[in-house]
Amino acid sequence: MNTLAYIVYLWFTFTITVLVGRRFYKNGRLFILNLAKEEALTDSINKLLLVGYYLLNLGYATLILKGWEPIETKAQLTEVIISKTGRIILILAVIHYFNMIAIYFGVKKQLSIHHK
Repeated sequence: MNTLAYIVYLWFTFTITVLVGRRFYKNGRLFILNLAKEEALTDSINKLLLVGYYLLNLGYATLILKGWEPIETKAQLTEVIISKTGRIILILAVIHYFNMIAIYFGVKKQLSIHHK
């Protein structure tokens, strides 16, 4: 049953990560552009954030597989997939908010240096 759990979990995690990443990339560009006012800088920051986001989340999702206990019932299968997927979603939210705070203060600081 663990093999099935791994496949379902990785499919959910990959799908959620990619869909959310695309949304962050599309809408994040507007957020960063509003702060930075420079398209080249905005696009560079946005691409770096997307790559980092994918690497961090997919790497963490695969590392979680190591610590799984043997799954013997369908109820355990469902419980494990839901809890592991929920953990990834919470991590995505925390990373997103930390990134937004870092971008806001980083770009504001950079702009204040350029305008002096």
